[in-house]
Amino acid sequence: MSDGTDLRAEFLLDESVTFLNHGSFGACPRAVFERYQEWQLELEQQPVLFLARRLDDLLGDARATLAGYVGADPDDLVFVPNATSAVNIAAWPLGLRAGDEVLSTNLEYGALDRTWEHVCSDFDARYVRAPVPLPVASEEEIVEAVWSHVGPRTRVLYLSQHTSSTALTLPVAELCRRARERGITTVVDGAHVPGHFPLDLRSLDVDFYAGNCHKWLCAPKGAGFLYVRRELQADVHPLVFSWGYDEDKPTFIGRHQKQGTRDPAAYLTVAFAIEWQREHGWDGVRTRCHELARRAATELGLESLVPDTRDDFYGQMVSLRLPEGAPADLKERLYDEYRIEIPVMDCNGLRLIRASFQGYNDERDLERLRSALSQLL
Repeated sequence: MSDGTDLRAEFLLDESVTFLNHGSFGACPRAVFERYQEWQLELEQQPVLFLARRLDDLLGDARATLAGYVGADPDDLVFVPNATSAVNIAAWPLGLRAGDEVLSTNLEYGALDRTWEHVCSDFDARYVRAPVPLPVASEEEIVEAVWSHVGPRTRVLYLSQHTSSTALTLPVAELCRRARERGITTVVDGAHVPGHFPLDLRSLDVDFYAGNCHKWLCAPKGAGFLYVRRELQADVHPLVFSWGYDEDKPTFIGRHQKQGTRDPAAYLTVAFAIEWQREHGWDGVRTRCHELARRAATELGLESLVPDTRDDFYGQMVSLRLPEGAPADLKERLYDEYRIEIPVMDCNGLRLIRASFQGYNDERDLERLRSALSQLL
């Protein structure tokens, strides 16, 4: 099943709103949310049995399913609340010293720019943001734009595989390959990748990878993961030190999994979300939603950040440049006057509108956006 009309009923979204902002927080299908609540009910019915005697095995099964989905060994990833938490965990054990550089781009998620600025300031290191030319022309241009900023003090390469504000897929595989050859540690923010694009962490061969399950995979809020290359795991510690260290030789999994009392229901629901999408033919859904994003890029009369001939730079989400003179309160007016939920944001001097298309959307949603923009612009 891939028709937007049929899938719309599967989600809990307000039917009066044209929801074109899946990319911000995701949206959970009704069946997945009900499974999430079932896990919470089991926990409350017998908390000691659930948390003290069953949880390790339950989390192990959930990690195994997720690891199979993202192409990793189950012992190489741990659940975390979100990709922001994962990047924060990865940032501290990198051995930065005064004068070292963390190289990134000027297209990264703002909250994590703040993370790196804070971490670098603690070690008297520098956070370098390589400008990526927009609109983009080719993967080679992006690679060279980033790599031209590698210097003798570059210790870490931090990149989004798919950017947030600009909704662009960056050539992280090639940049990670070059970084390995130079002995540069790689940290990849994959917040928008699971459920959105195919992911094989073994092939990517990255050192640290942060992913969200609550966005395009449609799991409940509070489900993300951190992957760490095996030989680096001994030095990677959680943000909370707790019972995971009450062992002779604390393991990577144990340190991150045992952090006092917390609700694990979102983590345990990830496997169900993966299966739910498979049962609903999600490969076809992604293809249909990508076509809606392509049409938005070519039919709304706004400037795209990629050439018309290159739709491989985006998936189900596309950012378009607004013209000068667009209303300052465009986002608010789209919602208040037309009941369209869609973000408008500034990025490096550009004012962008970002349209996300998920299984519950169809061409009628695109037409509502087109009609509203034609009147407001």
